[in-house]
Amino acid sequence: MKKILLIIIDGLGDESIPQLGNKTPLEAAKTPNLDFLAKNGICGLVLPWVEKGKLPTSEDTHLALFSFDPKISNPGRGVFEVLGIGAKISKGDLCLRGNFATVNERLEIVDRRAGRIENTQPLIDVLNKTKIEGAKILIKKAVSHRIGIIIKSKRKLEIVSQNDPKKVGVEPLKIYPQGFTAKILNEFLEKTHQILKNHPLNKKRERQGKLPANYILFRGAGKLKKIKKFKEKYGLKSAFIAGGALYKGIGRYLGMEEIKVKGANALPNTNLRGKILAAKNGLRKYDFIFCHIKAADNLAEDGNFLSKKEFIGKIDKSIKPLLNLKDNLIAVTADHSTCSILKSHCKIPIPILIYSNGAKKLARLSFAEQKLSGFSEKECQRGKLGKIKQIDLMKKILKYARGIY
Repeated sequence: MKKILLIIIDGLGDESIPQLGNKTPLEAAKTPNLDFLAKNGICGLVLPWVEKGKLPTSEDTHLALFSFDPKISNPGRGVFEVLGIGAKISKGDLCLRGNFATVNERLEIVDRRAGRIENTQPLIDVLNKTKIEGAKILIKKAVSHRIGIIIKSKRKLEIVSQNDPKKVGVEPLKIYPQGFTAKILNEFLEKTHQILKNHPLNKKRERQGKLPANYILFRGAGKLKKIKKFKEKYGLKSAFIAGGALYKGIGRYLGMEEIKVKGANALPNTNLRGKILAAKNGLRKYDFIFCHIKAADNLAEDGNFLSKKEFIGKIDKSIKPLLNLKDNLIAVTADHSTCSILKSHCKIPIPILIYSNGAKKLARLSFAEQKLSGFSEKECQRGKLGKIKQIDLMKKILKYARGIY
């Protein structure tokens, strides 16, 4: 069986954008290496796992990518964030994912990410001294404006709703159900808001014309679950490479080992080449490597389609060392599409390519695809893989890795 490298370019798919000549950022980007893999491999579209009436979420779609049913396996986004930060979770702990945000004097949200503030540790250090009767609330730094929140108490902690309305110009949402957990969270939010708005770091940011990080928005409340790990499910020794806390958390939750890469983060300046070289070298030790690349999603959520296009081009340059990778299988896709005009995740099917150097049967399967112009949403519609439900993708990848076509 061939070893597998799964590269997830978060938020890769998009819709056509007039300013790009009615092309998507992927179509408009210069991607000779991805085009080579697509033309010499086999392509298709992945239908993202989505809860009825909602948009796809990063945690659900990643679980589905590995064929773990999100309805059963998802413990709540907060658990992944906390695991990704490297914090320990005890039985009964309630975990939340949070953002530093900016609110005005009327407590209306001005920016959900406080200008994507990065230097948050001084704020976190002060907030962790906040006293709440009956509970201990810990904040851990994640990437940029993001944080993980752990609530510990001798009392039972309920799963609560989020206070993040996911839009600006409104007040944070009320927390439900009303009870002990809501009470301590409301007290914590009130106390920390007063601390944050008077913190020297935020005062300095205001003098510099920057947005202060004066409030905490949270969502994704959850508690740790016991599940079958990746190795138990597939019998493969696996590892992950990721910069964002969520994706590290998913890897750890599934029992994957971490391959650390200096300079790897969830930002556009992430060490792309380092990630790819680490993945290539890691295949000597591991049967399966999950390599996550984040920033295309963030850029699309900011509506920055030009930078998304450029970042995809940088990814393409970084994967060149994989073209001479022998007797292994490479799959490149995304967890979901992110539409730059809408500035949100969207249900657009995701392009996928599967490539294996020296796989004659796979080459014959792709022979009819030699007229494809490259790797894009539109071209992958014509691919021999057709449309695959995300929950079934891992089965397809494993078949090809075993030489079953």
